[in-house]
Amino acid sequence: MNKQKAEAVIEAILFTMGDSVEVEKLAEVIEKDVQETEKILVGMKERYEKADRGISMIELDGSVQLCTKSNLYEYLIKIAKAPKKLTLTDALLETLSIVAYKQPVTRLEIERVRGVSCDHAINRLVEFDLIKEIGRMDAPGKPLLFGTTEQFLRSFGLKSLEELPELNPVQVEEFKHQAEEEVQLQLNI
Repeated sequence: MNKQKAEAVIEAILFTMGDSVEVEKLAEVIEKDVQETEKILVGMKERYEKADRGISMIELDGSVQLCTKSNLYEYLIKIAKAPKKLTLTDALLETLSIVAYKQPVTRLEIERVRGVSCDHAINRLVEFDLIKEIGRMDAPGKPLLFGTTEQFLRSFGLKSLEELPELNPVQVEEFKHQAEEEVQLQLNI
């Protein structure tokens, strides 16, 4: 393999992996010895350091990794922090509401209120960074406790949880009554 092809292969590997890759492994792939591979890497690193390049190569204990040049982070953040478009289904919104108003809350407490399994909803809300595990309850089995995140506040335009709309006590009683009726129906089936 010629030097130009070896550089292309190394660059493709480092770009795809995202993490550091051992120089020895790179040497195996390009079928060169470690010293020759290191020389290729030095040349690549020198070219990346030029002002017209957006990436650099760092060395980490016998490994190398591609990364963004630190003087360009401000531009990267503009893209990396772009808000995600979240699609919240009714089930997700119901689950999120329960967590927001009752936190810290366990999965079992959420399921008791909703009357159905909430595994999927909780996992999706964690994935969307709207809720997170905030500890464990001091009870048998040490169940996980969930609460909302800063991303939840940002997404709903709230400065704090105190800004959540107050629940109408009459509506709360109606919701409880409806939930109890649903549970009774399920038990009778």
